[in-house]
Amino acid sequence: MTKHFNKTSEKEKRRTLQKEQTYCEKILWRYLRDRQLLGCKFRRQYSIDQFVIDFYSPEIKFAIELDGDVHNNPDQKEYDVKRQEYLETFGITFLRITNDDLIGNANMAFKKIEEAIKKLRQR
Repeated sequence: MTKHFNKTSEKEKRRTLQKEQTYCEKILWRYLRDRQLLGCKFRRQYSIDQFVIDFYSPEIKFAIELDGDVHNNPDQKEYDVKRQEYLETFGITFLRITNDDLIGNANMAFKKIEEAIKKLRQR
Protein backbone atom coordinates (compact mmCIF):
# COMPACT_ATOMS: atom_id res chain seq x y z
CA MET A 1 0.00 0.00 0.00
CA THR A 2 2.77 2.47 0.81
CA LYS A 3 4.26 2.03 -2.63
CA HIS A 4 2.02 4.88 -3.83
CA PHE A 5 0.00 6.01 -0.82
CA ASN A 6 1.26 8.40 1.89
CA LYS A 7 4.89 7.73 1.09
CA THR A 8 7.40 8.61 3.78
CA SER A 9 9.24 10.80 1.28
CA GLU A 10 6.18 13.08 1.11
CA LYS A 11 5.58 13.25 4.88
CA GLU A 12 7.21 16.66 5.42
CA LYS A 13 5.20 18.16 2.54
CA ARG A 14 1.95 16.81 4.04
CA ARG A 15 2.79 18.16 7.49
CA THR A 16 3.63 21.59 6.12
CA LEU A 17 0.34 21.74 4.23
CA GLN A 18 -1.58 20.68 7.34
CA LYS A 19 0.08 23.39 9.42
CA GLU A 20 -0.56 26.03 6.74
CA GLN A 21 -4.22 25.27 6.04
CA THR A 22 -6.23 27.90 4.24
CA TYR A 23 -9.32 29.39 5.83
CA CYS A 24 -11.54 27.29 3.55
CA GLU A 25 -9.63 24.10 4.35
CA LYS A 26 -10.19 24.77 8.07
CA ILE A 27 -13.93 25.18 7.50
CA LEU A 28 -14.23 21.99 5.48
CA TRP A 29 -12.01 19.98 7.85
CA ARG A 30 -14.29 20.89 10.79
CA TYR A 31 -17.15 19.35 8.81
CA LEU A 32 -15.29 16.22 7.64
CA ARG A 33 -13.18 15.21 10.66
CA ASP A 34 -14.04 12.50 13.17
CA ARG A 35 -16.49 10.70 10.85
CA GLN A 36 -19.01 13.52 11.27
CA LEU A 37 -20.21 13.24 7.69
CA LEU A 38 -22.26 10.08 7.19
CA GLY A 39 -19.73 8.13 9.27
CA CYS A 40 -17.13 8.49 6.50
CA LYS A 41 -13.46 8.67 7.55
CA PHE A 42 -11.49 11.43 5.86
CA ARG A 43 -7.81 12.25 5.94
CA ARG A 44 -6.45 15.67 5.13
CA GLN A 45 -3.40 16.28 2.97
CA TYR A 46 -3.19 12.66 1.84
CA SER A 47 -0.52 11.85 -0.72
CA ILE A 48 -0.45 9.51 -3.66
CA ASP A 49 2.98 9.42 -5.22
CA GLN A 50 4.15 13.05 -5.39
CA PHE A 51 0.62 14.52 -5.37
CA VAL A 52 -1.19 15.69 -2.24
CA ILE A 53 -4.98 15.57 -2.09
CA ASP A 54 -6.72 18.10 0.16
CA PHE A 55 -9.18 15.60 1.68
CA TYR A 56 -9.40 11.88 0.98
CA SER A 57 -11.51 8.97 2.15
CA PRO A 58 -9.57 5.74 1.55
CA GLU A 59 -12.55 3.51 2.32
CA ILE A 60 -14.56 4.84 -0.64
CA LYS A 61 -11.67 6.24 -2.72
CA PHE A 62 -13.10 9.75 -2.69
CA ALA A 63 -11.05 12.94 -3.01
CA ILE A 64 -12.23 16.47 -2.32
CA GLU A 65 -10.17 19.30 -3.75
CA LEU A 66 -10.69 22.90 -2.69
CA ASP A 67 -9.77 25.26 -5.50
CA GLY A 68 -8.80 28.86 -4.85
CA ASP A 69 -8.23 31.62 -7.38
CA VAL A 70 -4.88 30.18 -8.50
CA HIS A 71 -6.78 27.29 -10.11
CA ASN A 72 -8.28 29.74 -12.64
CA ASN A 73 -4.85 30.21 -14.23
CA PRO A 74 -4.74 28.31 -17.58
CA ASP A 75 -1.42 26.62 -16.74
CA GLN A 76 -2.73 25.54 -13.35
CA LYS A 77 -5.95 24.23 -14.93
CA GLU A 78 -3.93 22.10 -17.34
CA TYR A 79 -1.79 20.79 -14.47
CA ASP A 80 -4.91 20.01 -12.39
CA VAL A 81 -6.47 18.02 -15.25
CA LYS A 82 -3.33 15.92 -15.79
CA ARG A 83 -2.90 15.39 -12.05
CA GLN A 84 -6.51 14.35 -11.60
CA GLU A 85 -6.39 11.99 -14.59
CA TYR A 86 -3.33 10.30 -13.11
CA LEU A 87 -4.90 9.94 -9.66
CA GLU A 88 -8.12 8.59 -11.19
CA THR A 89 -6.10 5.63 -12.51
CA PHE A 90 -6.09 4.48 -8.86
CA GLY A 91 -9.90 4.34 -8.93
CA ILE A 92 -10.35 7.62 -7.08
CA THR A 93 -13.42 9.78 -7.63
CA PHE A 94 -12.89 13.54 -7.41
CA LEU A 95 -15.11 16.38 -6.32
CA ARG A 96 -13.84 19.90 -6.85
CA ILE A 97 -15.27 22.74 -4.81
CA THR A 98 -14.18 26.33 -5.22
CA ASN A 99 -13.40 28.47 -2.22
CA ASP A 100 -16.07 30.88 -3.46
CA ASP A 101 -18.68 28.10 -3.48
CA LEU A 102 -17.75 27.05 0.05
CA ILE A 103 -17.82 30.58 1.43
CA GLY A 104 -20.83 31.70 -0.61
CA ASN A 105 -23.05 28.71 0.16
CA ALA A 106 -21.41 26.22 2.51
CA ASN A 107 -24.61 24.19 2.92
CA MET A 108 -24.77 23.58 -0.84
CA ALA A 109 -21.10 22.53 -0.88
CA PHE A 110 -21.68 20.12 2.02
CA LYS A 111 -24.75 18.73 0.27
CA LYS A 112 -22.68 18.01 -2.87
CA ILE A 113 -20.20 16.10 -0.73
CA GLU A 114 -22.97 14.11 0.97
CA GLU A 115 -24.56 13.21 -2.36
CA ALA A 116 -21.21 12.05 -3.75
CA ILE A 117 -20.60 9.85 -0.70
CA LYS A 118 -24.03 8.28 -0.94
CA LYS A 119 -23.52 7.58 -4.64
CA LEU A 120 -20.11 5.99 -4.04
CA ARG A 121 -21.47 3.77 -1.27
CA GLN A 122 -24.16 2.43 -3.59
CA ARG A 123 -21.52 0.95 -5.89
